[in-house]
This record gives sequence, C-alpha cells and structure tokens, in this order.
Amino acid sequence: MRFNKISIFVLSLLCLFVWLAAFSLPDNRFHLVVCDVGQGDGVLLKKGFSQALIDGGPDEKVLDCLSENMPFFDRTIEAVFLTHPDNDHLTGLVSVLDKYKVRYFFDSLVPGRSSTYEALLIRLKHLQNTAKQGEELKVTSLFQGKKIRFQDAYLSVLWPEEGFVSAKLGEKELKALTQNRVLGTSKEKLNLNDFSLVILVQYQNRKFLLMGDADSRVQDKILKFNDLKKVDLLKFPHHGSKTGITEEFLKEVNPVEAVISVGKNSFGHPAKETLELLEKHKVRIRRTDKEGSVSYSF
Repeated sequence: MRFNKISIFVLSLLCLFVWLAAFSLPDNRFHLVVCDVGQGDGVLLKKGFSQALIDGGPDEKVLDCLSENMPFFDRTIEAVFLTHPDNDHLTGLVSVLDKYKVRYFFDSLVPGRSSTYEALLIRLKHLQNTAKQGEELKVTSLFQGKKIRFQDAYLSVLWPEEGFVSAKLGEKELKALTQNRVLGTSKEKLNLNDFSLVILVQYQNRKFLLMGDADSRVQDKILKFNDLKKVDLLKFPHHGSKTGITEEFLKEVNPVEAVISVGKNSFGHPAKETLELLEKHKVRIRRTDKEGSVSYSF
C-alpha cells in the first residue's frame, strides 16, 4: 500500500510533534531562574509541570524566559506573584495573563498609580468574571507570616507586615482595598518599595531569599519580624542600587551568592558601593546584564 505525499507529510508532522513533546518533557528537579528581563525583575520557579512566576519585568521579554523554560504545550502557570506595583516589575505580567492561564495571583495589596497597573487590574477582573465555575482565578494579598507550598518547596512571606501596611495606609483605606482593588488614592506619597513582597524559598536544605525592591529603608523591620540566618542565594534588592542593602542585613543573611537583576539603565545600577560591599563579605556576584538569565537546578 503506497502513501501519497499528503499522508507522508502528515506522518512526518506527527513524528516531529511526538519528538518535540518528548524533548520538552521536564525533569523532576527543582529549578530557579532569575530571568534576564532587562532593568526589572522576573524570577521563575519550576518543578515538573508546575511553575511560579515572581514579577514580570518592564516589558514582554519575560515571555522569552517562560518559553525557554516551559514545555511548549504547557500554557498554565500555577502561581504569579507581583512583589509591588512598579512598572519594572508588573508590565510583563499583563502579557503573561494574556498568554497563559494563571491559577493564583498574589500581591502585597498596596496599589499602584500607573496606567499599566490599571491595565493589570482590568485583566484580573476580566479573567475572574469570565472563568468557568470552579476554574476562577484566585487573587490574594499576602502579608508576613504566610507560607505557600509549591510542589515540595515552601515560599514564606517575610514582608510586608500587616500592621506596617495598616499604619501607612490607614485602616479605612486598607479595608477598602481589601474589598476592591483600585488605583492608589492615598494622600501620602508612598514609596512602593517599602511594601514589596519579600519571599524566602526553601527547598530541601537550601534557602533562596527573593527581596523584590525591599531596600535599606525597611530591612531593620524585616529582621525584627523574622529569624534570618545563612541563605544560599540572595536576589539582591532594587537592582543593585546604592541603598539596596544595609551591611547589617547582609551580615545577618550571609548569602553564598547574590544575583543582581539589572539591565541598561541611567541610575548607575549596580552601584560601585554595592559591588564593593558584596566583595568585602566574599559574596559571589552574578548579574543578568552580564550573563543573561541565571539558572539553578537541584
């Protein structure tokens, strides 16, 4: 029995698809990828077919990181975290919500003021309103003390502390935001970095501290509410800025390595003082502007 050209073509495509699918199958290791998103943040955690994305960078470049680190047929991300609503952390998440199905969306509640943040809120509300029953996107704000299980890893929220947020926003505004997220209307000019989610990822006996942009202004408070000792990896806060970290905080967490998520910028990131401080404490420095995405597997 002879195959015609169409049959051969279809069979070839089928074989190619099977080969690509087999090649794309994930291993059973835990992976942490500090994505090269330019001057911004994006960290991907993955194990098996499960992924958690923490921040989305300043543009759509985070989609490249996802496509490089996820099977092409996997269009679901189990959890997305927005550490705080600055555009260099949130912009890419708008595209992520358009391209992928997201099961859980976590943030620090404190609202942004930009049109990009407004676009993100619109996407979230639309996805919640149009989802099939039982498949709704769950949106939750996180505070210090919350622990989330991701496969056999744990994500502990170290900051912000709820009392700190309430004192800065006022109880009335905090209650209103809890009931219905809106654009920032607070009279006080809030520094959004002060409310950035800080997440400690623990996998087996390893610790990875993801600081978002929580810099020297709040690190004494973070130490007050958390017992932090010796981490394997520090995702350096605020792209290596001069005020990114205090020496006291660095000595307390005592990281083996620090990854600076940074791209071309006019701020002088990473600052000379930052690099010298890390070198002084014999912390190995890795940078996304030098290496591209920085990956770890265990």
